[in-house]
Amino acid sequence: MTSTRGGTAGTDGTGAADGRGALRAYIGSFTTAGGRGVLAADVDGRTGALTVTGASDAVANPSYLALAGAVLHAVSETGDGAVAAFDVTGPAPRPLGAPVPVGGADPTHLALAAGHLLAANYSSGSVTVLPLAGDGTARPAAAPLRHEGSGPVADRQGGPHAHQVLPDPTGRWVLSVDLGTDSVRICALDPATGALTVHGETALRPGTGPRHLAFHPDGRHAYVLGELEPTLTVCRWDAGTGFLEPVGELPVVPEGLPDGPRYPSEVVVAPDGRFLWVAVRGDDTLAVLALDADGTRAAHVATVPCGGHWPRDLALDPTGRRLYAANERSGDVTWFDIDWETGIPVRAGSVEAPAASCVVFGRR
Repeated sequence: MTSTRGGTAGTDGTGAADGRGALRAYIGSFTTAGGRGVLAADVDGRTGALTVTGASDAVANPSYLALAGAVLHAVSETGDGAVAAFDVTGPAPRPLGAPVPVGGADPTHLALAAGHLLAANYSSGSVTVLPLAGDGTARPAAAPLRHEGSGPVADRQGGPHAHQVLPDPTGRWVLSVDLGTDSVRICALDPATGALTVHGETALRPGTGPRHLAFHPDGRHAYVLGELEPTLTVCRWDAGTGFLEPVGELPVVPEGLPDGPRYPSEVVVAPDGRFLWVAVRGDDTLAVLALDADGTRAAHVATVPCGGHWPRDLALDPTGRRLYAANERSGDVTWFDIDWETGIPVRAGSVEAPAASCVVFGRR
């Protein structure tokens, strides 16, 4: 089984005709808010429709997921943060052993790199690297790498809050996005030991509260999404030197809107690099931005409803033709067909998923 948070176009729409197997979706949810834990769903390759086939509430608040082969990893976003593994070869996720502590509080994000599982621990402002065993499950980690610093928004930036951790496209570097310190740290990952060494730190505009970033498919640009201010910072990325350079910033919501809380949650880039999409909580919208030919400029194209309330996550399916929004407070996952001339998503359907927080895809 392979996995993706995005993907490339190239299937015929059946989800299986290319020989890679039927498409599956996995949905994380907050059990303390009525969620069912980790849900598995079949994906109709022609329509994108999701049909839930089973669920497991074996771990509390599996709010973010990462798939490696037939093993699905989930954070347990709790004060005693942990990661849990599930076998997903059947219709319902099956727990594989006990959750493994991450040594940090409230992990919010997971990624895979060089045979290790990376966790961003929000409340403790740290990143944990856990080695993967031969069976694909995580093993106890060394001490987390702790961030330092703060920001000007007193109630949200009193200390570091690591919100995302992910490898760069080359796999040589690990980037951690910190909402509390208005910065992105670049670390070198030792594939043999899993040790992280801080290589550099890129400062962003104070008070923007960066939450997530996404790379352009050319591997030379990255887009950092602010949560505390609805902004997108365009950066150049030099994989040779491990240097992230901000080159521009723009709002992700149109000008002239009434005042109100707006908290962007996720940014997704099209496989061909022509568009990117941003989910915005509060407005409950998806913003469509067009990228120029070299990826250094973005322009707002349109805003469409997210199909629910409080879109916490946004994911592109492996065909690159559909977007899926996990709407936490309305308790559903909504899918959209993408108009590839304009980049505008068109709502196509939804499935009930209480307290939905994350969507990832894989193939059987």
